[in-house]
Amino acid sequence: MKKILITGGTGTVGKSFIKEYYNDYKFYSISRNETGITELLREFPNVTSYIGNICDLDHMINLFCKIKPDIVIHTAALKHINLAEENPSTAVEVNVVGSLNVAKASIRAEVPLTIGVSTDKACNPDSVYGYTKRMMETMFMQYHNDKTKFICTRFANVANSNGSVIPFWISEAKKGNALKLTDPEMNRLMFSKKESAELIHKAIDMAIMGYEDPFILCKIMKNVNLLELAKSLSDQEIEIIGKRPGEKLNETLISEKELPFTNVIKDYVYIFTKEMNNNLTNEHSSANAEWMSIEEIERLVWNKE
Repeated sequence: MKKILITGGTGTVGKSFIKEYYNDYKFYSISRNETGITELLREFPNVTSYIGNICDLDHMINLFCKIKPDIVIHTAALKHINLAEENPSTAVEVNVVGSLNVAKASIRAEVPLTIGVSTDKACNPDSVYGYTKRMMETMFMQYHNDKTKFICTRFANVANSNGSVIPFWISEAKKGNALKLTDPEMNRLMFSKKESAELIHKAIDMAIMGYEDPFILCKIMKNVNLLELAKSLSDQEIEIIGKRPGEKLNETLISEKELPFTNVIKDYVYIFTKEMNNNLTNEHSSANAEWMSIEEIERLVWNKE
C-alpha cells in the first residue's frame, strides 16, 4: 500500500481526499492545528498525524525522511484573500517559503511524486494570495525532475470548505440575520469536496502512468452567481457590503495566454510548460462558464454528491 503524506491534512481538501481514498493508501498528515488533528484522528484513526509547520525546513526534512512517502499532497497554505492582503509577509512566508520547504524536503527524501494544490487566484493574479500561489506553481514546475516529479492541481472554489461563505450564510440564516454579500455581480467557479479529491487523484494517476512532463491539472467547472447562491440558502434579507481587498467579480481558471500549452481530455485540462496540440479554445472563467442550475446549486450546498 502506497504512503501518502498530506501537508495541512486537517483542512478541507486534505480530509476530503482521505475520506474518498481512506482504504486505498496509508495516510500521514502534517498540521499545526491541534484541534484539527484531534478531530481528524477521531474520524480517521488509521491516519498517522504529526504536528508541524511547513515554514520549519529542518522539521519538514526530518519528517519526510522519516516517513519516506510515495506521494506528497501539499495543501497547507494561508488561504483567505483579505488576510493575505493585510498580512503579506506572513502569506509569503507560508505560501512561498513553506512551499519551497516542501519541495526541498521532497527532494531530500527522494519522494517520487509531489502535488501542489493551487487556485484560480493564481491565474492572472492581482492579489497577494494569488501571487503567492502562482509562485508555488512556478517553483513546482521548475523543481520537476526524473527522480522527484512535481505537478500541481488548480482549484476554483470548493463548496462547504473551511472558511467558505456557504456554512457562514447557513449559520447566519439560522440566527435570522441578513446575509452579507460583497457584490450581486460576484460569480465563482465552484465544485464539491468530492470532486476536489477526484481531481487530485486524477493528477496522481496521470503522473504515475501517463505524462512525464510537469503539468497543472484543472477541471472544466460551472459558474455560480453568489446572489443566486444566497437566495437558494434562505429567504433572509441580503445586505450588500462591497468587495473586500483583492477580490474580483470574476475569476479565471485558465487564461488566454495559457491556451497554447493546454491539452484537453474530456472535462480535464492539462497545462504544460511546452506548447501542445489539443488546445482549449477559450479561456475558462466564471465570466464565460456554463451556469449552474438552481437544482445543481442546492445539491452542491447540501452535500448531495
